Amino acid sequence: MKNIFRFLIMVSILLPGVENIYAGGGNRTGTGGASELLIPVGIRGIALGGSNIATATGVEALFWNPAGAAEMNNSATMMFSHMSYIADIGVEYGAVSVNFEGFGVLSFSVKSLSVGNISVTTTTYPDGTGQVYTPQELVAGVTYSKRLTDRIAVGVTANLVTEKLDQVSATGMAFNIGVAYNDLADISGLSFGIVMNNIGPQMRYDGPGLLQTGTIGGLNRPPSKVKIDSAPFELPTNFALGLSYKPVLDDVNSLTVSSLFQNNNFSDDEYKFGMEYGYNNLLFLRGGYDFLAVDNAKNNIYGFTAGVGINYDLGGVNAKIDYAFRDVKYFGGNHVFGITLGF
Repeated sequence: MKNIFRFLIMVSILLPGVENIYAGGGNRTGTGGASELLIPVGIRGIALGGSNIATATGVEALFWNPAGAAEMNNSATMMFSHMSYIADIGVEYGAVSVNFEGFGVLSFSVKSLSVGNISVTTTTYPDGTGQVYTPQELVAGVTYSKRLTDRIAVGVTANLVTEKLDQVSATGMAFNIGVAYNDLADISGLSFGIVMNNIGPQMRYDGPGLLQTGTIGGLNRPPSKVKIDSAPFELPTNFALGLSYKPVLDDVNSLTVSSLFQNNNFSDDEYKFGMEYGYNNLLFLRGGYDFLAVDNAKNNIYGFTAGVGINYDLGGVNAKIDYAFRDVKYFGGNHVFGITLGF
């Protein structure tokens, strides 16, 4: 009973912001910014369709639910992954988590998009001026996670978001808050998670690219540089509730079924489901599906997911090699490869 009471306190901290998130949804699709925050990392979670916020653990959990990072079996864990995203965009990700006994788990992560070179075009030279620029999008985060009891864990992430497009750039902060509860209602294997992602102030572009030559009316002076004041944009905040169940099978076989509801402030609500089968804690097969409500199903460009993972002990170093595929309409699909090392 005491554990449930503490869990309800954590939930009450998160719920007041939900009203603001619900005041938008699909009617605001495409009007937000910093969309790189929504690109998933964490290969197991991608293979499960993003449904794993209740069971994500260790360094894998940093994107899905920062509370899960407190569930570490090693003193330190590192993770590296590469995703072939849409339109030839690559997503590189690296993270490290360190467990400090009595303090909690401290983690650092970096996600970077490699877009490549883009030709500079103008109204005078619509086919290109001969110059190119390289967009830069980076998310660097620090996460603190701690187990409050043997069942309840909490976590918070602070992400520094930077975007640079030729001669303009924007910088902002985004925060994620998560709670994870294991053995909910004293049912062994039943887990619950709640997360609020990308909470933070509006961002705004600035830089010399906003300078234009113009004449100020009423002043006797030649044309001069005038700076355009760009409009601010909001972060893609979302709120998610997840429920997972891991029944007791035997010492060799394991099965985890997970589900999630996610409300987005700049797109339609999402429903996600996933399933993972494990053999001897060595081989894992995963699958999932991400879909919208029936009325908006046609708006969803994502569909089924699948993946495989291998867990192997290298004599004091626990190595995990994972692969995930996410079906993407019009773009073929995302392929994700990664390795996790635990010490």
